[in-house]
Amino acid sequence: MSRAQEPPFLAEDDASLAARAAWLHHVGRLTQSEVATRLNVPNVKAHRLIARAGREGMVRVFVDGEIARCVQLEQQLCRAYGLAFCEVAPNLDDEPMPLRALGVLGARYLRLVCERGTDPVIGLGNGRTLAACVEHLPRVDAGRIKFVSQLGGFSRRFAANPFDVINRIAERTGAEAYVLPVPFALNSPEDRAVLMAQRGVEEVFALARGASLRFTGIGTVDGHAASLGMSGMIEPEEFDEAARAGGRGEILGHFFDEAGRWVETDLSGRIAAMGPDDLRSGKLVAVAGGAGKPAAIRAVLSSGLLHGLLTDESTAAALLGPQFKL
Repeated sequence: MSRAQEPPFLAEDDASLAARAAWLHHVGRLTQSEVATRLNVPNVKAHRLIARAGREGMVRVFVDGEIARCVQLEQQLCRAYGLAFCEVAPNLDDEPMPLRALGVLGARYLRLVCERGTDPVIGLGNGRTLAACVEHLPRVDAGRIKFVSQLGGFSRRFAANPFDVINRIAERTGAEAYVLPVPFALNSPEDRAVLMAQRGVEEVFALARGASLRFTGIGTVDGHAASLGMSGMIEPEEFDEAARAGGRGEILGHFFDEAGRWVETDLSGRIAAMGPDDLRSGKLVAVAGGAGKPAAIRAVLSSGLLHGLLTDESTAAALLGPQFKL
């Protein structure tokens, strides 16, 4: 097949995806089917990516380019934490929060998920990193996929979360999108029970619980830096309580200590979000990185909840530590 005849999905950022596929196949000794699973693409696309890498001179004795180092980091993170897949974006700049690198990486992942169409209901978190992913997402037809928020989208002052992504992704994909129209944190467990039992709220919550894929960020216990703190969804003293209890990382409103154990606080029974057991159903994929995130990401990784991780090169190296050598 000539270049002019190539299908449209072998374009743009698929050059780096071809390099990843070639490295996994020729160096990692994975079969084409295993490469397809690792990269979350159809088998036929894995075959074409590997063929493209050979045709364009990427494959010699090794795979050319900075992407090879990233693929090595991906392999080691998968082995260290039992991940089904991991993608590492090359460092693009020296910013403490690499939103551009993570946004591009997350957007590509979302695009591939929409193209595959194998997850009929996709749950979304919120935060700066997820917002950056949707910002970089080109317009794509999501078919019959439904997107649903995994946690309440309002602060207790009923201010909308500025990092909410559910409406933005609906605009980019044309898909149906469902919002949990309740505050993230309620005043008491009794208030939560009453509100979550309301018709409409209960239906959206059931849809969220049944998502086959959950895509979210990872937060720290620093209330001044975390998106949930900046948006007013969690108060500073609630972050402090989680930190005193040993919390190091947060995902979808739940805190985990450095050993990956769930940290229960007074807030735990008052949040409009999936329970810890719900997170074990379906596939949980996180996109996170930056200078202040390794401890938080490591805590969530240690929980064993994650199916996949998207991160940046510097964060990946920090997660592995000096004992892991490239």
